[in-house]
Amino acid sequence: MPTPPRVLTVAGSDSGGGAGIQADLKTMLALGTHGMSVLTAVTAQNSLGVQGAWELPAEAVRAQFRSVVDDIGVQAVKTGMLSSPELVEMVADLLAGLSAPVVVDPVGVSKHGDALLAASALDAVRTKLLPTATLATPNLDEVAQLTGVRVQEEADMRRAAAAVLGFGPRWALIKGGHLEGDAVDLLTDGAEEHWLRAPRHDNRHTHGTGCTLASAVAARLARGDTVPEAVAAAKEYVTGAIAGGFRLGAGIGPVDHGWRLRR
Repeated sequence: MPTPPRVLTVAGSDSGGGAGIQADLKTMLALGTHGMSVLTAVTAQNSLGVQGAWELPAEAVRAQFRSVVDDIGVQAVKTGMLSSPELVEMVADLLAGLSAPVVVDPVGVSKHGDALLAASALDAVRTKLLPTATLATPNLDEVAQLTGVRVQEEADMRRAAAAVLGFGPRWALIKGGHLEGDAVDLLTDGAEEHWLRAPRHDNRHTHGTGCTLASAVAARLARGDTVPEAVAAAKEYVTGAIAGGFRLGAGIGPVDHGWRLRR
C-alpha cells in the first residue's frame, strides 16, 4: 500500500477533542493524509472554555519536531497554539530549515474568548513566524491583534490582508466569519485575489473551525494542490463540518470532522 502524504501539526492539545491537535489529526485523516504531531501545550478544556493551560518545555517541543522530521519527513506543516515568545522563535527557526509548505494559524484566543497567546509573543509571531509561512490564516480578531487593522465590513479585508502580508507570508487568508451575512474569506498574495463565499449555517457548535481550516489547507498542500486550490477545498470541507457541528457538553460543541464519512 502506498504511503499517504505526511502532514505535521505543531500545536496545543484540546482535552475536549474539538480543536487543537485533536482537530488537526481528525482533519488530516478525513482528507487522506497521515497526521503527525508536535505538542506545544496541554490544556484542560471542554465545551465551556479553557480551565487551564501548561506549556511544554522548549526542548521537548524541539525533540518531537526533530524526531518526526528527521526520520519520517513531512510534506506540509501546520502551526497552531504557540503561547510564548520562546516557543514562537524556536518553532520559527525549525520551520526555516524546511522546504515543505507551512500554514500558520496565529492562534490568539479560543472560541470561548480564552487567551492562548501571550501579548509578549506577538512581536515574535510578526517578525519570526509569519515570514516562514506559505500561508497565514488569521481571523478578524487575530488580524486586529497582529496588525491593528479592525475589519468592520468586507471592504476592509483588502487592507487587513496587505497588513498581514507585510510581515512576510507568501499568502494571507483573511477569514471573515465574524462579519454579518455569508461567510466570506479573502485569499491573496498581493497580486492575485480569491474571494471564497459560503452560506452561513445556523449552528452554534463551531468549536475548532480555525484549526480545522488550517489543517485542511495543509493536508491539501501535502497532496499537491496549489495554495488557491488547497484553500478552496479546505473551505468546502470546513463548511460541511460546521453544518454538521454537534452538541457536546453544556456549551459550544465541535464541528464534525467526519461529516463526509457519514453522508
